[in-house]
Amino acid sequence: MADYILARKTRNVTSNLVHVFLNVLLGVSSVLITVLSGSPLLGILLVLMSKWRIFAVRARYLWLNIKSNLVDLIVGLSVVLLTYYAGAEFVPLDFILMAFYSLWLLFIKPWSTEIGTMVQSLTAVFLGISSTAIMTAGLNSVVFVLLAFLIGYAASRHILIQSSDKDFTLTTLVCGLIFAEIGWLCNSWAIVYSFNIIGARIPQVAIILTIFAFVYNYARRAMIKYQSDFRLKHIVGPMLFGIALVSVIVLWFSNPIFNI
Repeated sequence: MADYILARKTRNVTSNLVHVFLNVLLGVSSVLITVLSGSPLLGILLVLMSKWRIFAVRARYLWLNIKSNLVDLIVGLSVVLLTYYAGAEFVPLDFILMAFYSLWLLFIKPWSTEIGTMVQSLTAVFLGISSTAIMTAGLNSVVFVLLAFLIGYAASRHILIQSSDKDFTLTTLVCGLIFAEIGWLCNSWAIVYSFNIIGARIPQVAIILTIFAFVYNYARRAMIKYQSDFRLKHIVGPMLFGIALVSVIVLWFSNPIFNI
């Protein structure tokens, strides 16, 4: 019996080590292969291959499976795209993205608490909108608007699917539509802050939509939690903080360091 328990523990330790190794390997390889190849295609393919379980289902369950994994896909694809648009040579941002994506796969993605789902969603919004804004800079604004809608929908769904409210379809669609509207407004003058010391570029719209996503989904969760006892005081703090922060960004930080 003791030998069986020891063997089982050994297998568990080995399994955990393999799990950590494979996740770190994916986090590093997806960035490394993008820089070395000078193209995002191999990195994107690597991310999609790592999510093979999403597609290994019957056709009628495919869209449901994709929706359930949208946040994870957005983060993975965004890491590859941000790496590609950082340039064909290694910059500090590449190593930051390697470390971050590894941490995402090992710790942030499995985080299943209320705070964890919020962090996951806001991460997807920030990275997804950042990569989308940079990628679509020279394209028709419709492309950015559609992708912004998808990111807003995915982020809101990821948060609300964990709540006790089972009828959240309208809420997620509204969030996506607001993302699309804000994206369309901001896309008329795309402001991107450039941090040359690390090779990073952060679109202003990514910051604004991340703040909005936090306030919007915080308010919705508060409504679900308090239901008939809901009062404005339950969300006034985050709302005022969000409005103040966006106002400061728009009024005092709209002189772009780098303008697409």
